[in-house]
Amino acid sequence: MTIPLKENQDQIGILQRALKREKAARKAAEKILEDKSRELYSKSQELEELLNEKSSTLEGVFKNINDAYLVMDLFGNVLQMNEIAVDLFGYDIEKEKFNLTDIVYQDDIEYTYNAFKELYEKGFFNRYTSRVYTKSKEVKWLQVNATLIYNKENKAVAAQGIIRDITKQKASEDLIIESENRLAALVLNLNSGIILEDENRKIILSNTKFCELFKIDALPKDLKGIDCKMASEQNKVLFKESSTFVERMDEIVANKKPVFGEQLEMIDGIILERNYTPIFIGDKLKGYLWTFRDITLEKKYSLSLEVEKEKYSSIIANMNLGLVEINKEEQISMVNQSFIEMSGYAKEELIGKVGRDIFTFNGDLDIINDQKVKRLNGESSSYELKTKNKKGEIKYWLVSAAPNYNLFGENVGSIALNLDITKFKRLQFQKEQILKELEKRNTELHEYAHIVSHDLKSPLRSIDALVTWIKLDNEGKFDEITLQNFDLLNTTLETMEKLISDVLEYSSAGTAVTEDEDVDLNITLSNLKKFLFIPENISVNVIHKLPIVRGDKTKFHQLFQNFISNAIKFCDKEIGLVEIDYTDKGTFHQFSVKDNGIGIEKKYHSKIFEVFTSLNKREDSTGIGLSIVRKIIDLHEGKIWLESEPNIGTTFYFTIKKN
Repeated sequence: MTIPLKENQDQIGILQRALKREKAARKAAEKILEDKSRELYSKSQELEELLNEKSSTLEGVFKNINDAYLVMDLFGNVLQMNEIAVDLFGYDIEKEKFNLTDIVYQDDIEYTYNAFKELYEKGFFNRYTSRVYTKSKEVKWLQVNATLIYNKENKAVAAQGIIRDITKQKASEDLIIESENRLAALVLNLNSGIILEDENRKIILSNTKFCELFKIDALPKDLKGIDCKMASEQNKVLFKESSTFVERMDEIVANKKPVFGEQLEMIDGIILERNYTPIFIGDKLKGYLWTFRDITLEKKYSLSLEVEKEKYSSIIANMNLGLVEINKEEQISMVNQSFIEMSGYAKEELIGKVGRDIFTFNGDLDIINDQKVKRLNGESSSYELKTKNKKGEIKYWLVSAAPNYNLFGENVGSIALNLDITKFKRLQFQKEQILKELEKRNTELHEYAHIVSHDLKSPLRSIDALVTWIKLDNEGKFDEITLQNFDLLNTTLETMEKLISDVLEYSSAGTAVTEDEDVDLNITLSNLKKFLFIPENISVNVIHKLPIVRGDKTKFHQLFQNFISNAIKFCDKEIGLVEIDYTDKGTFHQFSVKDNGIGIEKKYHSKIFEVFTSLNKREDSTGIGLSIVRKIIDLHEGKIWLESEPNIGTTFYFTIKKN
């Protein structure tokens, strides 16, 4: 089919116009693309600059972060660390490589494995806490926050972690935990019941003693969280004042002020002491602390002490001894009634006053000062003081003083007991006067005895001479009876002379020793054997060596002479025996004189030492010998006794005190 020319031309025109429009559109699109390319380039440049800026910032953060930072591959090999990490672990990553699994603490390996497993599964973990070894084998506690690093395909290629050294913090926490454990153990075993409440009055802490006191059949940990007010309602039945128990607790809590020493009596007689302390943190009330202590025994002791105190206060107030308490400044701080009566001053006139300002001590001030020094040095002592009472009367006091200490053991002064010995001192003065007078009279009597002895012996000697002259002048003129009478007269004269001599000896036997010297009694006995008439049928023996004593040689001579003479005089055996023995008795010498003579019946053992007592009437016995013996032994502070059986013999024992 043939297309007409005109129609072809129209189609060409249409195509040309379409082509023209297409070219115009392409040019417009190219311009737009050019503009967009120019804009995109500009944005690209900006992004590149921003990327460089961010990279620089990140590099600065990496270098200057306060915590350790490291990057590792997925096998734990460390790829990069900041300086803090280098200081922490001790490894220089540029010179030496290390793997994190090499430094994990042995006991924490399993925990670390699980933590890294979580990291790979979740892509991160937080607050991983574990121990590691540094290069120097030092153990460090670390806290780590870690994340995985992904590539463009969102595939994990590495991990990074921020690490904080918490070694010191961990040590502090351990100390706190240890202290808390010790405190918990201490509270648990305290001898006081403890209840700690929060601000809502819920129990936070209790202990075994609380459960015991309140008869709670549970462990302290089981009480945690219980409402304390509700528990108080249940426990009030344990107390005598049950109706006010809860009310008082509510009142204490409402006041928010500490309460100490309140006493509660339980129905079983136990007495508790309750203390309360509110706990504030800043201005906010955060809890309440209650403590309960069994003071039953203390209360009983306290009441007992009060009774004892009252009793002894009454005794002190009314005892015959004057009690004075003086402080270190010598001021009187306490007196009892007896001292008030002794001194004549009222209590108000004594308290607070210095003793030496009230009482006159004259020359005894030196004694008082010396005694004060002793008491300050902790010494107690007794001494006599001469003073005057308020009326001016001379008084003598026997003072027994001791240092006074407070509860802390500090010397705070003195306590003195004073006994009025004025009457005793007067009696003592009288006794001294009497003794002086007695000594004077004894001296005069002794002198008189010597004079009388001499005066009595002179007529006797004259009578003896006259009898002798009469016999000589009338020799051969007297019958036998007259001569016997003359012999009897001579015997009587001899007896009288011996009696006078014995009386003189007795009067001087008890006088004090005038000569004090060493006396060897072995020599004394040896001389006596030569001096005394000892019949051939009697032997005098010394069993053990006698001691050397200190005293008057003459008196020891008299002593043994009388014993031996008596033994010889009353010997009725064909073979007589006198034995003298000695035993050391520590502070005394003990002697014995044994014979095998006639013996003495027991009923006469004490009578024989009386003056002029003679059980056997003999012309040569005056009954004074044993009296002289006893006086000499008394003079030497000794004792005398005897053992005897009639017809068998007698043993005299006596002691002499050693000088």
